[in-house]
Order: sequence, then C-alpha cells, then structure tokens
Amino acid sequence: MTDEIPGNPLPIAARVNPMGGDDTIQMALDFVRTHLNMEVAYLSEFVGDDLVFRAVSAPGFEEMCFVGGSMPLDQVYCRHILAGRLPELIPDTADEPLCADIALTNAIPIKAHVSVPIRRPDGTPYGMFCCLSRTAQRDLNPRDLEVMRAFADLSAEQVNTKITTRVERQAIRSRIEQIQADEAFDIVYQPIVDLNGKRPKGFEALCRFRSEPYRPPNLWFDDALVVGMQADLEIAVIRKALLALEQLPQDTYLSVNASPATVGTGLLADLFANYPQERIVLEVTEHSMVEDYEELLGHLEILRFRGVRLAIDDAGAGYSGLQHIVKLKPDLIKLDISLTSSIDTDVVRRSLGAALVRFAVEIGADIVAEGIETDAELNALSNLGVPLAQGYYLGKPGDLDSALAWFKDGKKRA
Repeated sequence: MTDEIPGNPLPIAARVNPMGGDDTIQMALDFVRTHLNMEVAYLSEFVGDDLVFRAVSAPGFEEMCFVGGSMPLDQVYCRHILAGRLPELIPDTADEPLCADIALTNAIPIKAHVSVPIRRPDGTPYGMFCCLSRTAQRDLNPRDLEVMRAFADLSAEQVNTKITTRVERQAIRSRIEQIQADEAFDIVYQPIVDLNGKRPKGFEALCRFRSEPYRPPNLWFDDALVVGMQADLEIAVIRKALLALEQLPQDTYLSVNASPATVGTGLLADLFANYPQERIVLEVTEHSMVEDYEELLGHLEILRFRGVRLAIDDAGAGYSGLQHIVKLKPDLIKLDISLTSSIDTDVVRRSLGAALVRFAVEIGADIVAEGIETDAELNALSNLGVPLAQGYYLGKPGDLDSALAWFKDGKKRA
C-alpha cells in the first residue's frame, strides 16, 4: 500500500485514539487480520461524510492507515455494503463490477475485502469492522465471514459502552456549563465559633446548587471531576463566595474549599489578589490522591506568603488525612465529625482528640471541631482545649444575611 491512498490524514499530534486504546478491540483486529491472511484491519467511525479510523491493525502500513486518519465515504466501500450493493465478503474484487468504480480499489489496489457494520444500540450505523488485502483471497468462505461478525459484535459491545459513556459525559458537561453560565448555585455560610468569646471567628462558605430534583453538592463536584471541569466549577463557587468579605466584619475570616487539583492550576493566586488575603482560609479538601506534594506545596507557598492561611479537614478520619497534615503543615486542623460525634461519651475519641490538640499546639496550628450537634459534645471539646468549633448546634449554614445577624443581635442562629 502506498501514500497515494485518497483521504485527509491528520497530523501526527492528532493521531489520538478516542476508543481509549481498547485492548479488546485491538486484539480482535489483530486476530481477524491474521486469521483471514489480510494486510490491514481496522474499526472505523462515520463522521459526517468521512470514515475515521478508530482502531487499526496494519503492521508496515501505519503511514497509510492510522488512528485518527480519515477517508471520504464516497471513495470507500462502506455505503455500498450498508445499502446491499456490495456483499460483506468479497474474496476477489474483480468479481464485483461496482468495485472497479470505487477510487480506493485502484489506488491501493484492493483485491480482497471483508467488512461488517458496527451499529449503535439504536441500530444506526456507527462504522465498519473491516479487513482488506492487495491479494485476492479466493479461499474465503461464509465461515470466515461468521468469524468476522463474531469479533465485530464483540467490538460493538466495547464501542457502544464507550459511546454511552461519551454521551453521558457530554450531558454532564452541558449541565455543569449551564450551571456556571446561570450561576445556578447559592453560597451559604456556616459560623466557626470562638468557644471563649462565643462569637464567630470566621465562616465556612458552602455551596448549594439549584436543581430539580435537588442533588447534594458533592455529587455536582464529583461529576465535574469526571468530565475535567473540577477546577472550573470550584473556582466559580469560590469567586462568588469571596464577595461576602466586603460585608463580613473585618475581624472575621472566610474559609473556602478547593481540591488539590484546583490549587495546582495556580489560578487561585489571581482570584485571591483582589481581596484581603489575610482574611482568607483555604480549606484543601482531600477526596482524591495528591499525585505531587512538591508541586502542591509550591502553589500553597505563594498563597501563604501573601497572607492566605491553610486548613486541612478530615483530621482523625484515617491515615490519609494525617499524612495530609504532616506534609502540608496547615494553619488550621479541622477535626472530622467521625471524631467529634459522641466525643463526650467515647473515651477513644476523646483520647485521639486530646492528642490532636497537643499536636496542633506543637506545630502552631489552631483546631476547629466540626459537626457539633450537642451541648455535651461542645463542653467535652472545650475541656480538651479546642478553641474553635462549628456544627448545627452552633449554627446551621445560611445566607449572608443570616451570617450578618450574628453580629447584630449576638444570638445563635437556629
């Protein structure tokens, strides 16, 4: 085969396999190409008026037939096979007069051709599972075609799974893009109370998405992660949350949440630059593994140099949380609700809480106890020396007016 093949090959950098390098499809192509004694096997997708190669087995002919390359559909066999004008199995193209009128037949030339449609779940054609050779293969028979169909069906299962995933991800992306465009989310503020002064030392900004039916925020952020929009969504939420700093008392701080990946984009530095950064606490959430702590620390160092303080949540929830604390050396450590719940009656929780309080004192960090729901829990934590706390017992998340009400009447929010 030569470079005279008609088509629109993509540049080398664009030769990416949207099938995700699926081993099952690749093994199927390798097998049928060898079994049928053919030179090229490929799985294609119909994209507009083009055939695009999605998986290829063509040793020695990679420059002609490669993943991402394309050919006009009017120059190949596909439409004729789908319409029944050509059979799926062609041992010798010389026996099919129509083949002589197809540009690809003479350009290669093609002497043997076997091609089976790949269909989507709704029955519409996705593309073709195809083998071809420059030598006639007159010993090809219906049993060979059945083998081809079997492997085409196996590949179709893989293709349709990926199509379903792709459609689902496109739908998720569209929803998140719409959420961002409409700012269809609200920021609520939960007080972080100084247990000595019994007044808010700061507020944690939390997000509530407006959707029907309602979905918890973590599901939206999980979706954003799946489609590569985690940083976009988190930054949009943080941008809106920071507006509260203009109205909250000057001696209070605002805590905003960001994943390590979002911190790693470096975009927070510019976002925070327009605000009093000494009043910003960046709460780094740990819902996925940190791949490069050195890189993360580099971005955090810039923010902390400008006055931003660092908080780590989930302390006491497991080894990963403690590892996070040791590596990042935060200014605030937030005790997880799994530790603070029933701490007044559980000696193990109290012992661990006391150890973390001592640890925080030694590294110069403040402790924030989360999830306080009873007066007994609050008293137990206060007796341990915990200076700051938040939870429904102290104040539920509310809008900015509710947050400001703390300083107007000095009363705890319901």
